[in-house]
Amino acid sequence: MSVGVALRVTPRIWPVGVVLLLWAAGAYGQRGDTFNNVGSTTSTINGYQSTGGTQILIKVFAETTKTRLDRQSVVKLTNQTAQTVSYQTTTTESEVGFGDVPSGHCDIEVSAVGYLSAHKELQVISSLVPIELEIILHKDPAAVDLNIADEALPAKARKDTKHGVSALKSGKWNEANKQLDAAYKLAPTNPDLNFLLGYLFYQKRDFGKAMGYLGTATSLSPNNVQALTLLGRVGLQQEDYGRAVSNLEKAVAADSEYWVAHDLLATTYLKQQKFDKARDQAQLAIEKGKGNATASQLVLGQAQVNLGQKQEGIQTLKSFVQTSPKNPSVPQVKALIAELEARAAAPATTLETAVITPPQISAVDPMIAAAEPTFSVKPWQPAGIDDTQQSVASGVPCPDGNVAQMTGARVQELVTDVSRIAAIEHLLHEQLDEMGDPITKQTRDFNYVASIAEDKPGFLAVEEYRSEHLGLADFPDQISSTGFAALALVFHPALRDNFDMVCEGLGEVRGQAAWLVHFRQRDDRPARIHDYKVGSQIYALKLKGRAWISADKFQILRIESQLVSPVPQIRLAGEHQVVEYGPVPFGKKGLQLWLPKSAEIYLDFRRHRYYRRHSFDHYMLFSADAQEKRKEPVAPPAPPDGSAPQPN
Repeated sequence: MSVGVALRVTPRIWPVGVVLLLWAAGAYGQRGDTFNNVGSTTSTINGYQSTGGTQILIKVFAETTKTRLDRQSVVKLTNQTAQTVSYQTTTTESEVGFGDVPSGHCDIEVSAVGYLSAHKELQVISSLVPIELEIILHKDPAAVDLNIADEALPAKARKDTKHGVSALKSGKWNEANKQLDAAYKLAPTNPDLNFLLGYLFYQKRDFGKAMGYLGTATSLSPNNVQALTLLGRVGLQQEDYGRAVSNLEKAVAADSEYWVAHDLLATTYLKQQKFDKARDQAQLAIEKGKGNATASQLVLGQAQVNLGQKQEGIQTLKSFVQTSPKNPSVPQVKALIAELEARAAAPATTLETAVITPPQISAVDPMIAAAEPTFSVKPWQPAGIDDTQQSVASGVPCPDGNVAQMTGARVQELVTDVSRIAAIEHLLHEQLDEMGDPITKQTRDFNYVASIAEDKPGFLAVEEYRSEHLGLADFPDQISSTGFAALALVFHPALRDNFDMVCEGLGEVRGQAAWLVHFRQRDDRPARIHDYKVGSQIYALKLKGRAWISADKFQILRIESQLVSPVPQIRLAGEHQVVEYGPVPFGKKGLQLWLPKSAEIYLDFRRHRYYRRHSFDHYMLFSADAQEKRKEPVAPPAPPDGSAPQPN
C-alpha cells in the first residue's frame, strides 16, 4: 500500500542550526503472518512446504540500513547433522522460506551479485514456532561500477538497458544478453553499453567477445577505469600478460586510487617475474584497498621471497593465511610456507652451486585468491565522506592556530548577512530510480527571506520564509525542506565544540586553493544541528562531513555532510547534503556579501530515493546602510488563484 509522507525542515524552536521534521501522513498497513497457521502445509513464502519440521524465514537486507536487498539472492541451507543441502532464491520482497528443516546444526549462506556472501549458523530444534532470521549483505568493494550516460541513449535503448542491468544484478545472464543486445542494436557506439556487454561475456567466460566489447568501450571512453581494469583481467585470463599490463597501467594512470587495478597489475607483474614492480604494486593495492586486496598480500609475499627478502616474505604469507583462512588458495600457501621454512633450515649451499642453480619456489597463482569482478549500479548520490581519499598538497601544513576557529568568525558574519537579504529560490525535486535516473521531476520558484538570530548565547534560531504559504501536501512528494543552506553553522562558535574537527591539508575546489576540514559529531556532546520528527517522536541525528575553506580569507566555499549512521526506526537509510557558498555583489558601491548559492539534498527514505536542489539568485539587500536603490527580484509565476506573490 502507498503511504503519504510529508517531510519538513524547519530550523525554528530548537537551539540548533537545522531541524528536520518528518510527518507521517498515513499509517502502515498490518502485514499478514508470513506463515499460515501452525501445521499448515502452505505459505506465501517462496519454497515453503511443511511436513512437521521447523519453519525458517530469512529476510535479506542491504548494508546495515535494514533496506531490503534490491536484487535476487541465493540462499543455501546446509543441515550438517542430517547432511542435507537445500537452495532457494528470494522473492521480490527479498525473503525466502524453508518449511521442513529437521533438527540439527545448520549453516545458512546468502549470496547476491555485487555483494559479499554472508553466513549464519543456528541450532534447529523441532518447534511449532517459525524461526525468523535477518541477514545483512555488504557490498563487494571490488564490484564493477557502472555509470550510464543515458541521456545519450534513445528512449527504447534506455529502457532495454535498465532491464538488462536488472538482470545482471540478479545473475540472469541470458536475460541480460537479450535486453542488452536489443539496446546495442539501437546504440552500438555507446561506451557504457559496450562495457556492460563486455562484463556480461566475461561472466559467461566468453573472453573473446568480452575483449571485443571492452576494447570498443575503452576506445570510445579512454579513461573508463572500470573497462580498462576488466580488459586487463581478461588479458590475465588469456595469459596475454603484455596486453594485460598495457590496460592496467592505463587504469592506474586514470585513477591512482582504484586499488583493484593495482591489485591485478601486481599479479600480472608477478607472472612476468618482474618482482620489484609486483612488490610495489601489491603494496599500493594493500594501502589503498584498506584490507580488501587479498590477492596482493599473496603477491607481496612471493615477490619478497624472490627478491631475497625470505623472512619478510614468509611473514607476509603467514599473515595472509591468518587473515584469509577460508581463501581457496590457503592449502597451497601453507605448503609454500613449509617449503620455504624447510629450505631456510637446510645446510647452506656453496656459492658456486647457488650461482649455477638459483633457488626455485613453487609459486601460488594469485588469481586463485582474487575475487571475481561483480556488478553494482552507479552511485545515485555522492561518495561517502570517508570513502574517498582527498588530494592535498604534500609538505604544506595547516596554518598555525585552528582553521575551524578562524572560520568561525566568517560564519558569524554569514549569520548577519543572511538576515540582510531576500532572493528568488529555485527548487528542483526528483524521485530517482535504482540507477539514479529521474522518475518524476518538479520545479518551483519562491520569494525567499531568511533570518538567523542568537536569542541567547549558544542558542541559534533559523527562520526561512517563502511568499507562497503552501501546505505540506502542496509540495513535491509532500516534502518541504528548509534550513539546509545554514549547514555552515557547524563552524559557528556556539555549535563548533560539539564536533571533532581535523584540518586534512591544502586542497582545491572549483580551481581555488582551500583548506580541507573534516568534522564529526562528538559522542559526548548533544546532536544540535539536525533532527527528524516523526509523529511526536524526535530523533537527534549525528552528522559528519567535510568543508572546503578558502586558503586566503577562511570563507566556506563548499560543505558536505551525511549521517553518521542510518535510522532504521523511521527507515531513513541515508541523507547527503552538498552546500555551495560564494560572493554576491550588491550595487555600484562594491558591497559584497558571502552567501549560500545552492544546497543539494540526496535522501534515501522509506525505500525511495530523492534528489532536491535549492538554488538562489536575484539577491536583494535589505540593509539601509548600504545606500542602494534596490531592485525587486523577479517574481515567480502567479499562483493558480490569481493572487500575486509578495515578498515577506
